[in-house]
Parts: sequence; C-alpha cells; structure tokens
Amino acid sequence: METEEWTQTLTAGPLLGIAAGAVALLLVLIIKFRLHAFLSLILVSLLTALVSGIPAPSVLDELTSGFGGTLASVALLVGLGAMLGRMVETSGGAKVMADTLIARFGEKRAPFALGVASLIFGFPIFFDAGLVVMLPIVFAVARRLGGSVLLFGLPTAGAFSVMHIFVPPHPGPVAASELLGADPGIVIILGLVLAVPTWYVTSYLFGVWAGKRWVLPVPEILGKTEDEDLPDNPPSLGTVLGLLLLPLVLIFLNTGLNTLRAAGVVDGEATWYALASLIGSTPVALLISVLVAAVVLGKRRGRDKSVIEKLLDSALGPVASVILITGAGGMFGGVLRASGIGEALAEVLGDVGMPVIVAGFLVATVLRVAQGSATVALTTAAALIQPAVDAGNYSSFQLGAIVLAVAAGSVMISHVNDSGFWLVGRFFGMDVRTTLKTWTVLETLIGLMGFGIAVLFFVLF
Repeated sequence: METEEWTQTLTAGPLLGIAAGAVALLLVLIIKFRLHAFLSLILVSLLTALVSGIPAPSVLDELTSGFGGTLASVALLVGLGAMLGRMVETSGGAKVMADTLIARFGEKRAPFALGVASLIFGFPIFFDAGLVVMLPIVFAVARRLGGSVLLFGLPTAGAFSVMHIFVPPHPGPVAASELLGADPGIVIILGLVLAVPTWYVTSYLFGVWAGKRWVLPVPEILGKTEDEDLPDNPPSLGTVLGLLLLPLVLIFLNTGLNTLRAAGVVDGEATWYALASLIGSTPVALLISVLVAAVVLGKRRGRDKSVIEKLLDSALGPVASVILITGAGGMFGGVLRASGIGEALAEVLGDVGMPVIVAGFLVATVLRVAQGSATVALTTAAALIQPAVDAGNYSSFQLGAIVLAVAAGSVMISHVNDSGFWLVGRFFGMDVRTTLKTWTVLETLIGLMGFGIAVLFFVLF
C-alpha cells in the first residue's frame, strides 16, 4: 500500500499522545541511556511510524525519504561550507577577520559585530548555509577572546534564524505571502523592521546571558589550527571578505533574477536565465566559492596541490556526524508529517474560532512542534487560514502582519524533531539538554517577540 493511498484513522487525541511519547522516548534514550543520537532518532522514527499506523510496506520508504530529503538540502551545504571554512581558517583568513572585528568594535562588542554581520549575510542566504560559512570567523573570535563559544555563536545563529523566518526572499515567507495575497515588498519592509529588534533582544542579549551561564569550549569540528601553524602571508581583509561574500552575491543575484521573472521583466524560459539561476543556486554558489578559495588561498600562496587536497579532505570528516544526525532528525520529522499528526491538531485548533492573526500563529506553532520543519509549518498554516484571510477585508500592511505572525509561530519551540536543532547543537558542541536550554529557548523567544510585533503592526495599520 502506498502512503498516498493510506488514510489516518486515529483522531487528534491519540496522535498527540503518540507524538508526545515519541519525543519523550527520544529524550530518555539520548539523555538517560546515552544512546547515540543517530541511533536513537532512527529507532524512534521506526517505532513512531509503526505505532501511528503507517502501513508496514511504506515505513522504510517514509524513513528513507525523510532522511534523504533532509540530506539533499543539508549535506551539500554543510560539506561545501566546511571546505570553505577550512580554507579560510588554515590560511590565516579567519584570524585576520577576527582581529579586525575586535580592533574595530572592541572585545566587548565582538558578539554584537558578529550578529550584525550575520544579519546582513542572512538576507540572501539560507540559515544552514550562512551559519556554516560564518563558523570559522565565530570560532576564531572565540579562541582569540576566550569564554564560551555560545557567547559568540548564539547571536550569529539567531541572526540567520530571524532573517530566514521573517524576511523574503527566504522560501517560507515568500510562499506564505503568495498564499495569503500579501505584497512581498511590504513583507520585506515589515520583516526587516521586526527582525532587527527581535534579534537584538532574543539572540544578542539572550545569547550574551546564555554564553556566560553555559561556558563551552570552542569545538574542533572544523579542525583546529594553532597560531604558529598559520602561514606567514595571510590573506588581506578584503580577500577574506570577498570570499565570504562571493556565495552571497551569487545567491542574491539569483534572487534578483527570480524577482524580475515574477514581474515579467525577464523571460523565465530563456536558456541564459536557467544557467544564471543554476549558478546562483546555493550549492553551486558554494562550490564556486570553494574552488576560488582553493586557488586564492591555496595555490597562489604557494601551497602544493596535495596540501590543498588534504586540507579539503580534512574538512569533511568532522562534519560527517553533523550531517548524519541532521538527516536522522529530518527522518523523525518526516515520519511525524506522514502520520498526519500536525494536520489533525491544526484542524482541531482551527475550529475553535479566534482572530485570524492569532489562529495563524497558533496553527503554525502546533505544526512546528508536531513535525519540526519551520518552512512546512509556515506554508501549511498559511494554506489552512487562507479561506479566512480571503473572506476578511484586510489592508496590504495587515496582510503582511498576518504573514509575519504565522512565520513567528513556525519558529517556536525548536526541539528534537527539527533538523536545525541538531545542526546548531552539534556545531557548537552542545549536548541535547544544553541545546534545549539555549537554542530551544532562543527560538521560542524569537517566535513570541516576533508575534507581538506582528500584532502591533496589525493594530496600527
């Protein structure tokens, strides 16, 4: 039996119990019994699929599709980003960037400077790709100044998160804008006005507090290069910035082309457009950047080809665990989606009757908690409230506020069924308990403050 032909017969109550039991079992296996997260996620995904009634012949397909779908988006970005980061790190470029940031902004303002840079970088680039590109700079600053890596990492990760959730051209707010009939330009303006103060309070201020409370060493997941091992001819600040900005520029140009196509200015069927879009896609943009870095930071600085090859190879081993655990997290979320848990709960909540902006936020929150993916929660919730929005008489700014409220719900309570939870936790060397106390809280604060500002927009406009 194909999963598409199967109909879930369980009601929302039992499905909610299954979801809660699956999450509890996963936490017990990892925290209490110390079973490896990769094995725990696979085991709990399998049990959840069987208990929720997914036909046995389809269980393996659901597991592999959830795993493979996540790897398709994560593995290339993390692998290529780690290679780029390793080249920047071993060339001395990360140290140059770190020293410059500290000299310009001062030691106390280094987390703020990293966060602001990430807000700018996060405008065109996706959360996971942006984070992995910035990691060598974050780690270099943390090693230079000492203290917890979270002091510098959380403001950076939070910046990429708020931009990814609230600001087009990221896929979630773009899809929600289309579904709800909101003007993308207004959503961008309102999203930026919302994102900056939300980042400052929830990611910078909270990140500084959390960094002082949980003191974690800089992980060696991207490799560790001592200062005495760095070359005598490090690249200039302009070279480092150029390499970091190259993938962002390519992706941003691709975004601009998509905007022009949607406006009818350029022909979306043209061959040149297809080639330009391919070059500006995130994996290809990172691939080009890695190749350029290999030449600029490697060959042109006198490094032998075999040395460059070994450096690039050394970047992949440490991130293999991150990639596999993140893929397994996607598997768990995929099983929860296939079981119909999120949809059943959302339908029950939708029947309660409440203001559309509140309903959108709560439905997105339920979907986020139930299945993990922020983009899925955002687009699905937007589709569910679309009839109510169409029936109302809302201004263009109010429509934008509704989109942002739904987006706020989609970032709430990141936990073990969210692939981003595992990505951040593993990159910063956190165990599950610490990730729940830091990243989960940070994401929830982003959602709550973002919703509050969205409601303020809705009332004012």
